[in-house]
Amino acid sequence: MMARKLMKGNYAAVCGAALAGCEAYYGYPITPASEIAEAAAAIFPKLGRTFLQAECETASINMVYGAAGCGKRVMTASSGPGISLKQEGLSYCAGSALPCVVVDVMRGGPGLGNIGPEQGDYNQVVKGGGHGNYRVIVLAPNSCQEMCDLTMLAFELADRYRNPVFVLTDGVIGQMMEAVELPEPVTIFPDKSGWAVRGTADTHHLINSIYLAHDELEWWNNELRKKYEEIEKNEVRFEEYMMDDAEYALIGYGCVSRVLRSAVEEGRSKGAKLGLLRPVTLFPFPSKRISELPDRGVKGILTVELSTGQMVHDVNLALCGKARSDFHYRVGGNLPSAAEILDRVSELYGV
Repeated sequence: MMARKLMKGNYAAVCGAALAGCEAYYGYPITPASEIAEAAAAIFPKLGRTFLQAECETASINMVYGAAGCGKRVMTASSGPGISLKQEGLSYCAGSALPCVVVDVMRGGPGLGNIGPEQGDYNQVVKGGGHGNYRVIVLAPNSCQEMCDLTMLAFELADRYRNPVFVLTDGVIGQMMEAVELPEPVTIFPDKSGWAVRGTADTHHLINSIYLAHDELEWWNNELRKKYEEIEKNEVRFEEYMMDDAEYALIGYGCVSRVLRSAVEEGRSKGAKLGLLRPVTLFPFPSKRISELPDRGVKGILTVELSTGQMVHDVNLALCGKARSDFHYRVGGNLPSAAEILDRVSELYGV
């Protein structure tokens, strides 16, 4: 480890990007993600790397496309309305098999909504909000430390699979301050000479996502599907807390998971056998582990989100009809309290 510093989650993400060897940041400021651009503007030029505030969100993601096509480790960040504007470019990046990292610090919506924390971007990010058959890897930090660590991991996964990777967080995690242990910087990087466009006479690589012949496009979609299946096989990540003997499971990600952890601890102190399952990857989703919950003696499952119901549908798909998750939510920038969660558990399960 290098240094231990107090910093915002947004700032920690930029530190993680810098330590991962990110060579360029292109973006446009938007609350509650603006500190990411601010930190990148302060840090990247000092390291001899590129920071550029684009004229808009659409321009920034296309700059990311260009830099990624040249083999650079590259990043952008935004919040809900800006992520919506980036979706076409993200589809192009996925369709061209270009590695890049996008941080989404979610805020209230739809429309302009407000700048309070929410988790309403789940569907557009996890399911692929752009056109076509594509997926992005999605990491969901729940602390400032994970904003750093998972951003570093995002660059590794992006290069490993030649695919866009999202760090999907919320306004609470982005804006809160915690102590962060900064890891050692990455010093070994993958060789991209086999595909990157370098502009040299001895390489003739072409980066594109257009396949005019029907059979060619079908072949490429099948190649992408094979990659996504490999990701689902190898990259599932989740955290469990007090699940060994749990009779009731709470499921949530991001800042919600921290509230649920407190609810588990308080419920346990009162004799309720609660446990927490936190997805760390939203794609690939920990479907297999969730499907095992009824077989492990879990009698009730409660999914909690800062949305009116998005991840809960994936939880129920994972359960395959063996059980069904109940649901609790807050939106508009409001957060549930541990007491509120315990009241809901008592209402549903009588514990």
